[in-house]
Amino acid sequence: MSRLSPHFTMTEFVKSQTAERKGIENMPEDKHVVAMMALCEKVLEPIREHFGKPIMVNSGYRSAALCRAIGSKSSSQHCKGQAVDIEIPGVANAELAQYIANSLDYDQLILECYERAKGPSSGWVHVSYVGDANRKESLTYDRVNGYRRGLIYT
Repeated sequence: MSRLSPHFTMTEFVKSQTAERKGIENMPEDKHVVAMMALCEKVLEPIREHFGKPIMVNSGYRSAALCRAIGSKSSSQHCKGQAVDIEIPGVANAELAQYIANSLDYDQLILECYERAKGPSSGWVHVSYVGDANRKESLTYDRVNGYRRGLIYT
């Protein structure tokens, strides 16, 4: 089990039920590993330190074949090792997104499928990191309204 950082492993970044079910190879190239290590160092480790709780990686690296299988684009930052979908048990996803927006450098932050009425753990948080060219773009996505600018807690 190779480590990307003190609290994150390659195994959790490449794990995919879809890849396992369909027999899809989901192993990154070296350049993707470098990007995942930067994402862990600059975003995930500071989140872990701030909240003092383990972070669940719902989706990390996705090969081009896996992206096609799930209906995503091969241009996705997940395919480059630059993005991760996360949650922290016991921490509201809106709170997690707000912390990232206020405290960390990131490229794109998306509060996805969060619905206050369904409780604090609804949805998940997508965050990406590219380095010096980070856009600090915050969005909210839900199935009714699609993507909207900013973090919206409805």
